[in-house]
Amino acid sequence: MPAPASGPRTVVVTGVGTTNPLAGDAPGTWHAMHAGRSAVRALDDGWVDQYALPVRIAAPLAVDPGASLSARERRRLDRSSQCALVAAREAWAHAGTPSVAPDRLAVSLSPGIGPVLSVMEAWETLREKGPRRVAPTAIPALMPNAPAAAVGLDLGARAGVHAPVSACASGAEAIAHGADLIALNRADVVVAGGTDAALHPMTVAAFAAMRALSNRNGDPATASRPFAPDRDGFVLAEGAGVLVLEAAEHAAARGARVLAVLAGAAVTADAYDAVRPEPSGEEQERALREALARGGIRPEQVGHVNAHATSTPAGDAVEASVLARVVPTAAVSATKSLTGHLLGGAGGLEAALTVLALHAGWLPPTLLPGGIDPEIAALGLDVVGPQGRHAPDLEAAVSTSFGFGGHNVALAFTRLP
Repeated sequence: MPAPASGPRTVVVTGVGTTNPLAGDAPGTWHAMHAGRSAVRALDDGWVDQYALPVRIAAPLAVDPGASLSARERRRLDRSSQCALVAAREAWAHAGTPSVAPDRLAVSLSPGIGPVLSVMEAWETLREKGPRRVAPTAIPALMPNAPAAAVGLDLGARAGVHAPVSACASGAEAIAHGADLIALNRADVVVAGGTDAALHPMTVAAFAAMRALSNRNGDPATASRPFAPDRDGFVLAEGAGVLVLEAAEHAAARGARVLAVLAGAAVTADAYDAVRPEPSGEEQERALREALARGGIRPEQVGHVNAHATSTPAGDAVEASVLARVVPTAAVSATKSLTGHLLGGAGGLEAALTVLALHAGWLPPTLLPGGIDPEIAALGLDVVGPQGRHAPDLEAAVSTSFGFGGHNVALAFTRLP
């Protein structure tokens, strides 16, 4: 369906929801951000010793998502789908449970890794007990689109249920896709975001083998060190972040509270390497510039960036250089220093935090136990410190997400004029 003759429609955010290592909901997460505490801890699961894993820290969920779900939902849904459902239900309630025709309601929600716990569970069952014991619910649980399907079924969405997977950029790309559905008049309301729950000995071993994880096993609370000179990798975390996107006229017609405008979004690809970012950051920069241009936002209007900033040596350096070139006056938060890296859930959570920052006029902190890398500091990057920062005049804010495979996504939000 083409865009309406009057041009793309304005997309607003009317609800946010999350479950993550800091808290089981958005208010608790925002409170934890103000407290500036890290959710990273030493793992005490038996499998850590069983497999002699070199990395023994992570950021597990603060609240078991199954605690608020029915027994049937707990039995049928992978943990990543449970996270998505919990976050989506909170976002939907936060938006005031919009009244919308089912064929005008869509879902766009993605994992980065996918329901890996269900994959491994089905394999273990086959290996130990034989094919007759593999659950008939195994395939619906382990499909990459399972989290989106669970939310779509829960809400009765019939305008499309989508799961664009792009590694750690998945949640942000799902939000960008959801915004397109509204702008092009294919839906009036879209529940969009990301999720992942991939804490498993196999994933820990695999990420550790590629030296992507921090191995500060003796000091977990300070292990995630975005922009620090001694950063040594990210901390594996789990959780989901979800937004309710809505056509501005639809939100106005029902008198909804608008938290922010999703003014512009852009997706690019490096076409360079399977895991390393292209060193110049050319395509990251293009994503950021295009998101701002589509939103009619001048770079000097951007007062805040919630950076992808995973705490890997190469990734942080490239992103810092891009931010310094494109939005040199923006304050930068690296919230993975508190939450760890939620993989596909990161884009959703960080988009939610960006919306809340605009709405509250307060910028989330970056824990800086190792200070700032002198080479990054020399770029003039204004990193928000451990206390956060008040920003009552904040006009526009950006959330960036990048993923293995060279995926780049930028989401640009503004306050409602």
